Amino acid sequence: MSPSTTKPEPGTSPTSAMSHPALNNSTEPPKDAVIAMGAENPHPIPTFHDPYAKRQWMLEHMAGAFRVFARKDFTEGSAGHISIRDPVDPDTFWINPVGVHYGLLKASDMVHVDESGKIIGGSRKAINAAGFRIHAAIHKARPDVDAACHTHSIYGKAYSAFGRPLKMLNQDACIFYNAHSVYNDFGGIVLEEEEGRRLAKALGNNKAIILQNHGLLTVGSTVDEAAYLFTLMERTCQAQLLADASRYEPKEISHEVAQYTFDNTADPASLYFEFQPDFELELKENEEFKW
Repeated sequence: MSPSTTKPEPGTSPTSAMSHPALNNSTEPPKDAVIAMGAENPHPIPTFHDPYAKRQWMLEHMAGAFRVFARKDFTEGSAGHISIRDPVDPDTFWINPVGVHYGLLKASDMVHVDESGKIIGGSRKAINAAGFRIHAAIHKARPDVDAACHTHSIYGKAYSAFGRPLKMLNQDACIFYNAHSVYNDFGGIVLEEEEGRRLAKALGNNKAIILQNHGLLTVGSTVDEAAYLFTLMERTCQAQLLADASRYEPKEISHEVAQYTFDNTADPASLYFEFQPDFELELKENEEFKW
């Protein structure tokens, strides 16, 4: 149960989210208890002792994320890319080949590149030049990030034109509460390393960034987390555009409630969990993307 949405009296400060009764106990429930109850969590993040096995698992989930993006119609020509940090050599990463529809990509299609852009493994197909510069800058600036997603999805593009952060209009939006930024300095297609560095700097320590006049970009500790954040941010942009188009003034969620919701839904385990229904649908439809 969430805290009251009553706004504080003028001249007073809102109560910290940590003062909410559910968070006052000295021992908090494990995140699995927040996600699911009555039985074991059906979708825990797996652990690996073999980095090569983890690499294959990451590539399979990367390909699955592309299939999900295809189903959700995030494609736009050759634009868009997902990258994952290589668990064997963390200074390198994998990215999709350019010019292949998301719905056709398989794990074996992905391209392994070093930080200079040299292809060192995988399918050795051509990659998107702008995509490399964006993802290389992010992986270098954010060692905590293992995956990043960017496409030219329609509602993200539309909302990005305003160059403003999301409003907390619904529960889902709260996952981005104080966790997304806006890059207002659009300089055209990212063909220079400096533009990639500026973008990474604007991202900061956030989970996501709205690229003005461009679209959305999300990151995560797993590709599943980053992909779910992308699908969620796209739908959140759609919901806000619909709300903005109405003649009514939307009621925003209070800071206290937004923080409370963020604290209980925006952790890596929860976000990984939320992507699994989409991933499992792709597996059921056609698991050949794993190979």
